[in-house]
Amino acid sequence: MSRRNLLIAVFFALWMTMAGCILVPPTSIPSQMMTPVATEMTSTPMIEKLTLGLGYIPSVQFAPFYVAREKGYFAEEGLEVVFQHGFETDFIKLVGTDELQFAVASGEQVILAQAQGLPVIYVMTWYNRFPVVVFALKEKGLNTPKALEGHRVGIPGLFGASFIAWKALVYAAGIDESKVTLESIGFTQAEAVAQGRVDAALDYAVNGPVKLRQAGREVDVIQVSDYINLPSNGLVTNEKTIRERPELVQRMVRALLRGLEDTLNHPDEAFAISIQAVPEAGGENEPVNRAIFNTVLDEWRPPTGKVLGWSDPERWAQAARFMREMGLVDVEVDVGKLFTNRFVEAS
Repeated sequence: MSRRNLLIAVFFALWMTMAGCILVPPTSIPSQMMTPVATEMTSTPMIEKLTLGLGYIPSVQFAPFYVAREKGYFAEEGLEVVFQHGFETDFIKLVGTDELQFAVASGEQVILAQAQGLPVIYVMTWYNRFPVVVFALKEKGLNTPKALEGHRVGIPGLFGASFIAWKALVYAAGIDESKVTLESIGFTQAEAVAQGRVDAALDYAVNGPVKLRQAGREVDVIQVSDYINLPSNGLVTNEKTIRERPELVQRMVRALLRGLEDTLNHPDEAFAISIQAVPEAGGENEPVNRAIFNTVLDEWRPPTGKVLGWSDPERWAQAARFMREMGLVDVEVDVGKLFTNRFVEAS
């Protein structure tokens, strides 16, 4: 082979190698829940489709998520996020087994999961105040925790955030639990209280109490967070995703923080986006949903001097101590492994 032909052959081999590198599609597909959908050699960024577990039903209370989707914050991070509604207790198990990479869950569910060996980690605070309350019609005079003794208190069931909230109130306020009749009433708290089926009920502050006030009833509310402020709803992922895909967690946190910040700064726009996402919240239902939305905004604001999304280590330590002392978990959990602020601080 002549020197000229040899140079041409070497050049051609190098060109083929470079072309092959560019055309090779991504090989890392963590699971069926995250599916890269762009594989062609174009300037279009890779889009990952993933599922985010949210609460029980669509609601204006998920405004930051709708805003992040509508305003393209997920897309700018290369994400196509599908919202799946269900029980957080189910989602936390799916995240713990890596069948799902992200879900919204409350802090006590993270503690319960880690106590059972599920490697879930809380990476972004959404609610800065534990949102569950006990509420009753004002005429009942049930305006302190001790006043509940001798009465019937409704609860969706002996599970989830409401049950933990009840145990936390018993623990922190010194209620004699044996003197209270706890009744499972499903998610009918406002109706059950209004109809007198129970004397009081546990619910999110933005649900039952707001509905009754909108109906013209006077209501007393006992805030559980006034006695013990447990870590509340936030974004949860798992150790595997953080270890193998930290950039994915960062993108998710960054997009959600932008959605949350926009919602707090532009509530009218965020509410309008939420009505588009949840049409049944509009029309004749819009006044009550606007009242719910207005009420919940204060629960999302960070403490003075703290950044949006930040988790308070002391709240986590207090929650872990309460759950251990009340027998809700039977092992000590490492508080330092329950949450991380690294992604919020890097956003």
